[in-house]
Amino acid sequence: MKLRLANINDLPQLKEMYKKIVAHMKANNMLIWDDVYPTEFLAEDIQHERLYVLTAHNRIVAALALNDTHCGKEAVQWENTQAKAMYIDRFGVNVEDLKRGIGSLMLQKVIQMVKEEADYLRLFVVDINIPAINLYKKNGFKQAEGVLEEKIEDERMLREYGFEIDLKEMIYD
Repeated sequence: MKLRLANINDLPQLKEMYKKIVAHMKANNMLIWDDVYPTEFLAEDIQHERLYVLTAHNRIVAALALNDTHCGKEAVQWENTQAKAMYIDRFGVNVEDLKRGIGSLMLQKVIQMVKEEADYLRLFVVDINIPAINLYKKNGFKQAEGVLEEKIEDERMLREYGFEIDLKEMIYD
């Protein structure tokens, strides 16, 4: 499988993938994403060269945005606030590929890609997204103290945990 920057030609496939992820979340009573988020941010992510896709046989099996900052980064107590960090956003695995190790593979490839650029890889995950929390823990991410509370359009409050992995402590092949 190949990790690469997404391009504008990927947008239809990405929108369809995220639409299916949202439907899967709704079916499992995880009302986290909707018809607007994250789909409406994908074109901008592509334009700013921060959206990465994992492909297998020209089919997108996972995607995520990679940023050098996050609007909620002050809400939790990171291990080292002075260290250079990259932030994962909008991480999604194609529902057709769930439970096949794709999420872990994507994380491993992203870690290898950013390990020379940053000291930490960080992300936020909604407290009810237990499958994602388990994925991050399984892949060595540690939960930071504190909670980011984010009010969304329909007046619901999302509680998000911060997770990070120290890239400089990792042993590389």
